[in-house]
Amino acid sequence: MASNRSLLVLPGDGIGAEAMAEIRRVIGWLETNRSLSFDLDEDLVGGCSIDAHGVPVTDAVMDKAMAVDAVLLGAVGGPKWDDVDFSIRPEQGLLRLRKEMELFANLRPAVCFEALADASSLKRDVVAGLDIMIVRELTGGVYFGEPRGITDLPDGQRQGVNTQVYTTEEIRRVCRVAFDIAKARDSRVTSAEKANVMESGILWREEAQWVHDNEYQDVELSHMYADNCAMQLVRWPKQFDVIVTDNLFGDILSDAAAMLTGSLGMLPSASLGGTDENGKRKAMYEPVHGSAPDIAGQNKANPIASIMSFAMALRYSFDLGDEADLVEKAVENVLASGYRTGDIMQPGMTDVSTTGMGDAILAALDNLAA
Repeated sequence: MASNRSLLVLPGDGIGAEAMAEIRRVIGWLETNRSLSFDLDEDLVGGCSIDAHGVPVTDAVMDKAMAVDAVLLGAVGGPKWDDVDFSIRPEQGLLRLRKEMELFANLRPAVCFEALADASSLKRDVVAGLDIMIVRELTGGVYFGEPRGITDLPDGQRQGVNTQVYTTEEIRRVCRVAFDIAKARDSRVTSAEKANVMESGILWREEAQWVHDNEYQDVELSHMYADNCAMQLVRWPKQFDVIVTDNLFGDILSDAAAMLTGSLGMLPSASLGGTDENGKRKAMYEPVHGSAPDIAGQNKANPIASIMSFAMALRYSFDLGDEADLVEKAVENVLASGYRTGDIMQPGMTDVSTTGMGDAILAALDNLAA
């Protein structure tokens, strides 16, 4: 029996708990069938934490997150907390986790399963076989830069300020993650910025080029303005392999890429920190979709993005590539067999609930292991 792997489960709000329950079932299958063992702890983040403790994440939860091998997060937020002070909104819990865990690299794959090629808003030939990895810088840029805030001006107007700021090392470290990932794929990286109008974009382009020229000459690097990158994603997305970009542009581009695959309910993500002296890194895994409060508690949520996020944890936190491949293949087989939750439902397919999709994935795992 391998040594236990520690996981902190933070279901969060809305459909987070329902999706997380299906991850637990997959973990149970791996423990039973693959001689693995996981230590799971569960706690609160987001709106539910505000209700219980008055803050979106407590110091005690932060301590747990810093101690475990990986954090599995569901989703945070909802209209229930729209009127709370900005400083304690549910999303602030997520931002604190990312910042204090120093999770500077956000990995968002956009993969179009063959069975879902017709569910995309784009033509089949544009998206069939799509496999992109977007690497987004996560702890710098305009979301964290200072000064920031809203101030009253002498003439009675108000002014909102956010500051876009990056340092050499912040850019270089996230580019290294992108190049490392590309080496295991098609060895192509596109760096996206706005060097034509932003000094931070000029620095980004120069530092990305420095990392390539000094450390990764065996990987192809190209540069593209972020607005053109957005256009190219909907024009011909298969031209890309790995895209690396800053926090703001990565937020926008990764959501655009997500919809190429048919549904936000299909997309996982990983947020990674730097490696320590033992080669381990802090990490958090979460689906791209939100808390979907309109369907929470109704057993309608698509759990695939959460399950695929756990597969990323197997790959990047636990070096269990074979098990990650197994989970991903099970999802692919289930979709090929025609099972669909409501968000990806197509004519002639079988409409299943959240737990029904989990049942189908577990059955597919059984078949693959047979």
